[in-house]
Amino acid sequence: MRAPLFLARKVYRRRRLRDAARILPFLGLFLMLLPALWSPGRGGGGAAVFVFSVWALLIAGAAALAPGLARPEADGGEAEGTED
Repeated sequence: MRAPLFLARKVYRRRRLRDAARILPFLGLFLMLLPALWSPGRGGGGAAVFVFSVWALLIAGAAALAPGLARPEADGGEAEGTED
């Protein structure tokens, strides 16, 4: 039988960071469009506060992800095989 593929911890975390960075714009788009689904009777002030809060959170999220993505790749290969 073939041994399961094992990814090093650093490589695994780096891939998850990249995944989070790819999902962030779609999450932001969804959250920005959410006030459009609210009932039209509500005041516009709440929607504006929501949109600017989401905007600030997206900036903070991108700033939190950026240092982890800026680090150079330490190892040459992305996957470590198991020894037989």
